[in-house]
Amino acid sequence: MTNNLVLVTGGTGTLGRQVVPLLRAAGRAVRVLSRQARAAGDGVPYVRCDLLGDPAEADVRLDGALAGVDTVLHLAGGPKGDDEATRRLVAAARRAGVRHLVYISVIGADKVPLGYFRSKLAAEEAVTGSGLPYTVLRAAQFHDLAFTVVEKMTKLPVVPVPGGVRWEPVDVREVAARLVELTLDEPAGAVPDLAGPTVYEMGELTRRFLAAQGRRFRQMPVRVPGELGRAYRAGDNLAPDGAEHGRRTWEEFLAERFAL
Repeated sequence: MTNNLVLVTGGTGTLGRQVVPLLRAAGRAVRVLSRQARAAGDGVPYVRCDLLGDPAEADVRLDGALAGVDTVLHLAGGPKGDDEATRRLVAAARRAGVRHLVYISVIGADKVPLGYFRSKLAAEEAVTGSGLPYTVLRAAQFHDLAFTVVEKMTKLPVVPVPGGVRWEPVDVREVAARLVELTLDEPAGAVPDLAGPTVYEMGELTRRFLAAQGRRFRQMPVRVPGELGRAYRAGDNLAPDGAEHGRRTWEEFLAERFAL
């Protein structure tokens, strides 16, 4: 008989803060892997481990963190190094005999020529080639990331609008709910991607952001050059046919964020 213990990496991040309470509400025992030392809270113990730190130390800490774990939900990520971190986690999960490895990736990981996307693809390959039963979900950019990007752009005297760049932002709570469903279920391999309900030009995301605050700015079209520009204009970062879509829109997110 297996136990119900889930190890969550990245449990203190934007997505992890939504996922951990849902797992707890579903009756699963949760252990969180964190780069920083944290005191246990709400019945959740934290294990300090930097997946990109000293390999020997990371392995020791991972082996301890994975003791008795049935399922690993790998949410931890950053601007670089996701592939290496995932390879270390996968090796430790194999040693521990984990029954289910769940990984969150990004739509377009195999198409968009950016280092972050390439790293996510390599991490996917580490999971799918691990020999462990797995589930991989690709999701679109969260509303939270769109907010951060647009907020930074609107601090400039003239707001740049990358021509041909479209996003399909999704609500982090909808991604969290889907991940918990997948974690509680049997390993399913690569599942349908999850994106938001609406595709927006970057200029439209910006205009709606400004309108929600009653602001207006001059916008300047900017062409994204080269291979990256071609990928965005082709919609390689957008959900493919057969994807699933959330319900919460960018406008609803902004209304909540600005308490309109």
